[in-house]
Amino acid sequence: MNSNINRLNKVLEFVKHSFVGKDEIIDLLGICLIAKENAFLLGPPGTAKSAIIRLLSSCIQDGKNFEYLLTRFTEPNEIFGPFDIRKLKDGELVTNTDGMMPEASMVFLDEIFNANSAILNSLLMALNERIFRRGKETRKLPVLMFVGASNQLPEDEALNALLDRFLIRIECDYVDTDLLEEVLFSGWRLDNAEEQEKPSITPTEIIALQRLSKNVDLSPIRKQYVDLVHNLRNTGIKVSDRRAVKIQNLLAASALICGRSEAIPSDLWVLKYIWDTEEQIEILAGIIDTIIEKDAKPQAHPQALFNKSPNAEDLIKEVSLLGTKWASGNLSFEEQNVVKDKLRYVQTRCNWIKKNEHRQHIQTEIEQLWQKMLQTI
Repeated sequence: MNSNINRLNKVLEFVKHSFVGKDEIIDLLGICLIAKENAFLLGPPGTAKSAIIRLLSSCIQDGKNFEYLLTRFTEPNEIFGPFDIRKLKDGELVTNTDGMMPEASMVFLDEIFNANSAILNSLLMALNERIFRRGKETRKLPVLMFVGASNQLPEDEALNALLDRFLIRIECDYVDTDLLEEVLFSGWRLDNAEEQEKPSITPTEIIALQRLSKNVDLSPIRKQYVDLVHNLRNTGIKVSDRRAVKIQNLLAASALICGRSEAIPSDLWVLKYIWDTEEQIEILAGIIDTIIEKDAKPQAHPQALFNKSPNAEDLIKEVSLLGTKWASGNLSFEEQNVVKDKLRYVQTRCNWIKKNEHRQHIQTEIEQLWQKMLQTI
């Protein structure tokens, strides 16, 4: 395996060891680093979003981290830096970017959807093209990855363009209560640890991995990927041509980080994280997990093989809620399709329930609901 891949994997393992129950998020950040794509974290305060980015950034040797909490009143100077006073006297408008976002290798912007019109255009260009432009100034940014975060999705349509710049979207919630003791121990150890030796990787080595990922052969899964994009579009999940092209970077990154030079069907696991709404999370998981189950190979990415064990009680509640929603009779054609997609997802999850009697009971309830749906069509 490539030595740079080994170094990145060691960094990711170190960060995962420091944050219990956050493997999914950290693995996806690793994918984004190789793919040179941005990640968005959705979750409440206190779920270690900034702490994860801070620790990951500290493992990037000679890299600089920039993090900022945006408000409605954040000014461009606070993100990009103030104008250089010395050069301003000579009539030149030059930004002093020392310690600011244009010099960072890792950027974390909390409450990203508070971005106002004064910084929005510059931010969009930075996120999309890795370029900082201000007046006559234009400079290429050294940033390896942008990470944005918010505790809610944007309601203002004007901010949808901002969300669109983050190809990967990840839920970051509180850790399961069963793991709380481990979380407390890990947090105590992290807060009280002396400066320890950390695995590291340089920006140059990450850039080399980004270039290497372009050589990954995607032809073995290209037809399957095209069919999947068509399927998602028919389901109501918007996958634009631009996003479809960029997602290939994620597929290549998944293969490369596993030490492979060609993609396999299980690399499609990354598509579970391209949702636009929270409702789409379950639908995507149902569709993608079904594909992965048919091609579970040992060389697959660990996250591709990780399906959270379903709770039988939660699933039966979900079936009941879907039944109530369908029985209301006020659903549009599109809303009916959403209910059906969710029911298919529950049906797939049902197969992973270990207790046979619980599984059979839920399957019976699901079959009865399908029958009711057929009768009302």
